[in-house]
Amino acid sequence: MADVINLNHYRKAKRHAEKEQKASENRAKFGRAQFEKLKHRSQEALDEGRFLGHSLKEDDQPASDEKCDS
Repeated sequence: MADVINLNHYRKAKRHAEKEQKASENRAKFGRAQFEKLKHRSQEALDEGRFLGHSLKEDDQPASDEKCDS
């Protein structure tokens, strides 16, 4: 004799599998996960801060209109 299956559990499992499949398709379709977006944003902010930290200040720039006496 066959095993007794609760149809409500079967339907819920089937619905869950369908939702997971659609979610997987959407992840592939729409890109990265939330943590990847946050990681990328924080890395960009860090890189920008490093870039701005290495820039010359106006006082430190060499004057291009001054001529050297050689």
